[in-house]
Amino acid sequence: MMDKDTKDERHASRQGFRADASDAIGSQLKQYYKSVEQEPVPDHLLDLLEKLDQAERSGGSNGKA
Repeated sequence: MMDKDTKDERHASRQGFRADASDAIGSQLKQYYKSVEQEPVPDHLLDLLEKLDQAERSGGSNGKA
């Protein structure tokens, strides 16, 4: 049978591993999102945003029939 100290050490080791894994995942996600932020916005989305701005300025129908 395993004594309490050995169980506590294993638990602490697992917790440390989980924290390390979470830190690594978090770091990789931050790098990924930073790279996505640097990508240009596609022209078709810029066109759509411009059309929406124009509709708001001209008091468009805001989607109602």
